[in-house]
Amino acid sequence: MILGDQLDLQSAALKDFNPKTDEVLMVESANEASYVGTHKSKIALFLSAMRHFAKSLEDLQYPLTYIKESPLSIIEVLKEQLLQKKITHFVCVEPGEWRLKIALEDLAKESGLQMDMRDDDHFFCSHQEFVAWTEGKKELRLEYFYRLMRKTHGILIDADGNPEGGQWNFDQDNRKPYPKRGPGIIDAPASFETDAITQEVLAYVQKVYPDHPGSLEHFNWPVNREQALEALGYFVEYRLRNFGVYQDAMWTDTPFGWHSILSSSLNLKLLNPREVIDAALAAWKKYSLDLSTIEGFIRQILGWREFVRGMYYLDMPKMAQDNYYEHQRTLPQWYWTGKTQMACMQDAVGQTLKYGYAHHIQRLMVTGNFALLAEILPAQVCDWYLAVYVDAIEWVELPNTAGMALFANGGRFTSKPYIASGAYIKRMSNYCDSCKYKPDVRFGEQACPVTTLYWNFLIKHREQFEASPRTRLMTANLKRISPDDQAEIQVHANKILGHLDDL
Repeated sequence: MILGDQLDLQSAALKDFNPKTDEVLMVESANEASYVGTHKSKIALFLSAMRHFAKSLEDLQYPLTYIKESPLSIIEVLKEQLLQKKITHFVCVEPGEWRLKIALEDLAKESGLQMDMRDDDHFFCSHQEFVAWTEGKKELRLEYFYRLMRKTHGILIDADGNPEGGQWNFDQDNRKPYPKRGPGIIDAPASFETDAITQEVLAYVQKVYPDHPGSLEHFNWPVNREQALEALGYFVEYRLRNFGVYQDAMWTDTPFGWHSILSSSLNLKLLNPREVIDAALAAWKKYSLDLSTIEGFIRQILGWREFVRGMYYLDMPKMAQDNYYEHQRTLPQWYWTGKTQMACMQDAVGQTLKYGYAHHIQRLMVTGNFALLAEILPAQVCDWYLAVYVDAIEWVELPNTAGMALFANGGRFTSKPYIASGAYIKRMSNYCDSCKYKPDVRFGEQACPVTTLYWNFLIKHREQFEASPRTRLMTANLKRISPDDQAEIQVHANKILGHLDDL
């Protein structure tokens, strides 16, 4: 079986494939599109990519059973296939979602099926290697795992075994906002022809899922290996040079910035992370690009992407249930519509609905930051992220959302909650220029809800923040606010929290 996020001809599932005795099974399941109300563009991307991959298999004369547009779940289809074809052996790569992994294992036990669930060798780090790294550690932090990956794979390491440029991490050089006059001309992402397969899929999705969130009007994602390679080549040629310095910057109507937009191709396995890193390193040498840009890009792939995958399999299923702050509020409806008066959320949610994409700072410090400060139930926030982003597969979405953005696991692999007031958003964007709310006003009708909720959160969790040297400075700033003003902040925050849908 080849799942929709395993579209790789070099997949471990196909390593010893014998066309005389074996066949490939692929399933389009409506259940996978519906259980979190998935964005139309995400459904379309998966279906188009799957159909293009199926065509590649057929061109290579692989025996293939491709179940189109099934109303059944993947497990239900598999049960039917087992009975119809008297299947005895089943080979797959470990799914990127715990739910499906457990369901497959349960099916194998119930039916007596001989199942060979293979490790996903798309990644640099296996589960076994990650578990071995965690043993005996009191704190699990990206930085030390990332250094191990660099050393193990010889990436950005000089002849003496030291990090290129004399330091492991250039993160401080990768946090600049755009200039005050704006980002200027940014090379647009690569664009792709909508072929007959994709046109058929787009029409199908619009017909069958008309009420799902998002739009198909701007669909422009790589749907096969050739397009993914083209997207990679285009990025390293035209966009990588400015990625590093502005990777945290935000600006209205600038949905992609200088970002690579390769995550969907990586997560569908149309690209291998090794070739992405190799391409970035080649561009670094060819164009003498800034080392901080190259290191920042590689850190996201070799470091963070591998790290969160390790954490997902290490901590599931508990990770999906964690709720450190015991937050219970309902996700505001405008997360699904973008109809809010907050300019930052208008832009981040609006572009998400338009494209199925927002970059990591928009996800972490705008939509995620607000969800944490507004005390939203983590499971609802995680379902939203899984639904609306085309690159969201649970192994990568859940650790980023629950663990990093929401601090739902109490800092299992992050050293602090990632919270900020409207001042951060003002510094990193132009969102506040067109907003009815004022980022430097803490309470009252003009107050930025992000600012009010930020100070309210600090007041509520003062002891936790004062106990850590990483966050003590935040509560030191709190001490500069008079007791009367702190009381006003709490009153206004409670008003906001009681009417989140009205913001």
